[in-house]
Amino acid sequence: MSKQTQVPLDFEGEELEGVFVGRRDAQARPTVMLIPTVMGVSDLELGFAKQLVELGYNGFVADLFGKKFRGSPRDVMFGEMTRLGNDRAALRRRLLAIVEQVRGLKEVEGRKLVVAGYCFGGKCALDVARTGVDIAAAASFHGLLDPPNWPTEKTSTKVCVFHGWDDPMAPPDHVVALAKELTEAGADWQIHGYGHVAHGFTNPNAAKIGIEGVRYNELAAERSWTSFINLLEELFG
Repeated sequence: MSKQTQVPLDFEGEELEGVFVGRRDAQARPTVMLIPTVMGVSDLELGFAKQLVELGYNGFVADLFGKKFRGSPRDVMFGEMTRLGNDRAALRRRLLAIVEQVRGLKEVEGRKLVVAGYCFGGKCALDVARTGVDIAAAASFHGLLDPPNWPTEKTSTKVCVFHGWDDPMAPPDHVVALAKELTEAGADWQIHGYGHVAHGFTNPNAAKIGIEGVRYNELAAERSWTSFINLLEELFG
């Protein structure tokens, strides 16, 4: 049975509050840090974290935007995403601060940390890999693929990208550019492209967002999750 624990973090004067999801025995286990969509910490990511616990891992749902924005309307959250995305160097500091916090939790087994994200969170997961920080892997689900304005560091980290080919927010030329970028960085990368699949394909409530090109796709959601679990099994047995 899983338990949830609120984990606060003061980042440069902003009050962030991630959610750790693990088993009640508090035994150290491989952990997946999940970076949410533009809407921040929600039942969607908490549900994914609970599934990971059932499979023998821990989940940590990261809070990028701050506790005060929890449950805020779409327009507010898109404004916050723009604020963070416009300063990728500051976003990098924010992400690395959260990574270090998660690593410091007693329930996290050594360096067995995977960073995964959805939409804007997928972009953030890729940025974590781009820093060259020592993590086991990074994964992006329908993430934004545009590179930051700082150089990608050399890394041997495994990087897995799950991409809807009809995603208007990440066109094919962005996919090719990312592949070249990861190759030059030395990453152990793989990109899964799903035909006739749009942005936001893992979210059953994607249509409620009301943005063209954002749609749930059950088959792509299942395929990407299965491939992600295969990655975890490859890493941790």
